[in-house]
Amino acid sequence: MGLEGKTALVTGGSRGIGREIAKALAAQGAMVVVNYNGSKEAAEQTVSEIQSAGGTAMAYGCSVADPDAVEAMMKEIIAKQGRLDILVNNAGITRDNLILKMKEEDFNAVLDTNLKGTFHTCRYAARQMLKQKSGSIINISSISGVMGNAGQTNYAASKAGVIGLTKSLARELASREIRVNAIAPGFIETDMTEKLSESAVEAGKSQIPFGRFGKAEEVAKAVCFLASEDASYITGQVLHVDGGMGM
Repeated sequence: MGLEGKTALVTGGSRGIGREIAKALAAQGAMVVVNYNGSKEAAEQTVSEIQSAGGTAMAYGCSVADPDAVEAMMKEIIAKQGRLDILVNNAGITRDNLILKMKEEDFNAVLDTNLKGTFHTCRYAARQMLKQKSGSIINISSISGVMGNAGQTNYAASKAGVIGLTKSLARELASREIRVNAIAPGFIETDMTEKLSESAVEAGKSQIPFGRFGKAEEVAKAVCFLASEDASYITGQVLHVDGGMGM
């Protein structure tokens, strides 16, 4: 799935699933822009790991919820690289609570980053990809956006919205050979799942036919496939990487 000569942007690429996606794309030969909004140190650690493995990467800090900041980021990437071939929308936040206790600002914050952030990056990336008449956009949704999850009305709504955005954008851009797909991970081992109690982990595993949580590398491999020419006739799809949980 060689991606030599390609430029990729991974939002939320400083840690967890995003870090593994960035590393996997770089390992396939892509120059990777690691977007972050929180820890510059973590983003630079991702870049360092990529460079140590012989890859090429740079870090760029901005909130995807800010359209002006996203536009500036895209302009800098194009100015430096001349193109953008792969966009992975991985940036996301949670503000979990039952709906009767959920504050409106927590609902808005999750949609602003997870859904509107995806809209912002897709809009500005599409401008360049339309000029190139090529490109691959991979949006990271969630099993919560497919099945729903108690205590996550905001998160599930944002991730369901990402699926609708993906399918609509795939129809808009297909005539220019630009592919738009989504991945819906299930329970994946990250620093977020490490905070779960033992009972919550066991309850989660009981819902998964494979009987285990997935690894971030397994999501990253799916991203590499959708980004590559091996997926040249695939668009508008939602690939579940969930151990069968969504069946």
